[in-house]
Amino acid sequence: MMTRKYAVLAGIAALLISGCATIPPGPSVMVLPAPGKSFQEFQYDDYACRQWAQQQTGWNANETVTQNTVNSAAVGTLLGAGLGAAIGSTSGNAGAGAGIGALGGMALGTAAGSQQAYVSGMEVQRRYDMAYQQCMYSKGNQIPGRVQPYRAPQYTPPPPPPPSNYTPSEIPPPPAGTPPPPPPTN
Repeated sequence: MMTRKYAVLAGIAALLISGCATIPPGPSVMVLPAPGKSFQEFQYDDYACRQWAQQQTGWNANETVTQNTVNSAAVGTLLGAGLGAAIGSTSGNAGAGAGIGALGGMALGTAAGSQQAYVSGMEVQRRYDMAYQQCMYSKGNQIPGRVQPYRAPQYTPPPPPPPSNYTPSEIPPPPAGTPPPPPPTN
């Protein structure tokens, strides 16, 4: 009876935790229609590019997150149940120990795996966005972004050489006193 209660609590906890990690299903970047393009043409391009980006990435970002989270939760549950049963058997309550261990293992496994799963999902989303933008740009649509104005490097030409008959009018005199000795030669 206690084991069933823990299993129900574990299922509810898994649903709550897995619901936290979601990535928007589709592009997360802005693309604007090209000037003069109708909205229907833009929608057609959008649909075609979404399919193309999905084919290029090979995965769905949310499926990746969910799959990684569930796998981590399953491994944590199995490890926790085994450890809980081992600890519970020493006190004569192997079933209760397995239930408690499974619940704790699932919670820890889900928490540990959800962050890694989210990172994996974001990588899939990044590749999806790049493929989507490339497709939309190739169809003539606009991708807004920060435009850095080009600034040519500042170059100042050196002054022209003096004429061949140039003699400086003011040459400073050498300093007063004896000059220092020359450096030793080896």
